[in-house]
Amino acid sequence: MKASAPLVKKTEREPKRDSVTSAFLKLRELIVQGQISPGSWVVEAELAERLGLSRTPIRGALQLLQREGFITEQRGGKKSRLRISPLTKEDAHELYMIVGNIEGMAGALTASLSEEKRGELCKTLQELNQRLGGIAVTKKVELRLVFEIDTRFHHEIVAASAGPRLLVLHKMMKPQIERYWRLYAHTIIQDLHHSVSEHEEIIAAIASGNMKATERALSNNWKHGAERIHQLIDLFGERGSW
Repeated sequence: MKASAPLVKKTEREPKRDSVTSAFLKLRELIVQGQISPGSWVVEAELAERLGLSRTPIRGALQLLQREGFITEQRGGKKSRLRISPLTKEDAHELYMIVGNIEGMAGALTASLSEEKRGELCKTLQELNQRLGGIAVTKKVELRLVFEIDTRFHHEIVAASAGPRLLVLHKMMKPQIERYWRLYAHTIIQDLHHSVSEHEEIIAAIASGNMKATERALSNNWKHGAERIHQLIDLFGERGSW
């Protein structure tokens, strides 16, 4: 008997993003880039006009942004309003500690991999960290490149062993970390040599297969990063907090 043709024709094209997802990604990028200022009030009509969309997908996107912490609800009397989440010491501390714990768990799993896999990973990590080390000495580079190299360094560690849930959580944190990076990048790069040294400790712990040491080194890297951000916020002030 001849097989019947499939009812649904397969296509190589990826499905189009729905309007809510599209609005979410566009608004998140504007927030991360600082094109929508921290602490500013959210006005649906203005955002809809800016993106050329109706207010319905904007409303759905705002719910997603609020869920991920980019937008907060401000209550006053019987009414409440939404505003772009400010950049504060408290928020930075919470965010950096969350990422530190996620990477600490993933790093411990990575340290338990075979010696061969750890060796391949450490070679990649060493190459990335050497690039950061060179930048730390010259301090002459596009700031965005520093963020991308550092992000890849940490992603390689997590991706080596983490499951899908841990990967999703880690990926979700990146844009929130980037908000602080973009605002304080010019000053952060002055302390880049500290991160390079901490990365060396992480690489050494993974290479030795020491799970506890790897978890501790990654957690400390983010803990110290939070402390450096705190110093900058003390110096330049919080953004959007009033």
